[in-house]
Amino acid sequence: MLNIFKRKKKTTDHEPNEKLNGIIGEYEEDGFPIVVRFINEIPDNSIISRMAWFTVVSWKYDDSERNGMPAKSTNDKMLKLEGALETAFWKSDICKHAYNRTGNGLKEFNYYIENREEFMIHFNKTLEGHEVYPIEINFYEDPEWVEMHKIIDDFKTKK
Repeated sequence: MLNIFKRKKKTTDHEPNEKLNGIIGEYEEDGFPIVVRFINEIPDNSIISRMAWFTVVSWKYDDSERNGMPAKSTNDKMLKLEGALETAFWKSDICKHAYNRTGNGLKEFNYYIENREEFMIHFNKTLEGHEVYPIEINFYEDPEWVEMHKIIDDFKTKK
């Protein structure tokens, strides 16, 4: 299916919690650290059945410095974009946040959505007044939420 990026050498920085497991994990890709942030839960089937589109908002950046991480000025812009997207989509019923990843020259904001046109209208409205960000948006059919299951499985706490 998708396998958007390779994962290996996983570590996690979290405390087990029965309620809501926010995970910040790290793995290595081509010798560079990749940091991933996600909520460690799959939503109920009523959400999964509605939101079959895995949506990747990607921002490629110069990774020649800072061990594959973005320069401070670039990261500041990414944080501004991330804040706007979180504010717009955190409690939205048009999409569900999957995970973010940063490293090796690539920042991604990943969502599951129901309707591509509606998502793009909301996305563009959210960024009105922002500078133009060097991003690309791709949509992949993933009705079983395979990518979300992969990321959760990759960072399961070993007992």
